[in-house]
Amino acid sequence: MNDWDFSGLRALFLSCTLKRSPEVSNTEGLAAISMDIMRRHGVSAELIRMVDRDIPVGVYQDMTEHGWPSDEWPAIFAEVERADILVLCTPIWLGEKSSVCTKVIERLYGNSGQLNDAGQSHYYGRVGGCLVTGNEDGIKHCAMNILYSLQHLGYVIPPQADAGWIGEAGPGPSYLDPGSGGPENDFTNRNTTFMTWNLLHLAKMIRTAGGIPAHGNQRAAWDAGARFDFANPEYR
Repeated sequence: MNDWDFSGLRALFLSCTLKRSPEVSNTEGLAAISMDIMRRHGVSAELIRMVDRDIPVGVYQDMTEHGWPSDEWPAIFAEVERADILVLCTPIWLGEKSSVCTKVIERLYGNSGQLNDAGQSHYYGRVGGCLVTGNEDGIKHCAMNILYSLQHLGYVIPPQADAGWIGEAGPGPSYLDPGSGGPENDFTNRNTTFMTWNLLHLAKMIRTAGGIPAHGNQRAAWDAGARFDFANPEYR
């Protein structure tokens, strides 16, 4: 019997590898662990390899309206909208998240002006996390940047919302390379599992609660004069 049923939840993993399909992505190898746990408990989990898609740089909802000949982002954003859980997956390059991951965050930001039915940022009520791989230092630095960006957009970040694996500093084996020790690494497996369950628990809690309460965070109400108990202090 499955004591933890998360049926109805949807998770979207956006892979920000620099490798085009069908080349093996080590980051997606780590994401597969999280997706497998989710699917075992009724979650619909999908992964999109972003580098395979035609996605221009920019911070608008549809870049074809700004001079680009094509843009697949609107179709991908439709999947983002359907997802209760969003996980950004990135390799490390020069201690930073990949350029593809930066572009994805910029495109997410381009949709941040959209509001939900309660007048909140459209991302409210969704949960975010990240997975990072590489063979150089930078997991926490990348996670810090990604998770801040997601919460600024409106995503809720649970405890332990990141996991990653790095091999020996400098040139060396990647996560899925034979003998790397990555798939067997207990620390990485523990953190990936904890991240997955924390995302699931929080997503279900928010869905059960009907989302984030719509008081004190509505832009239109603020613009109309509501101040939600804010009082500008008087300095003497």
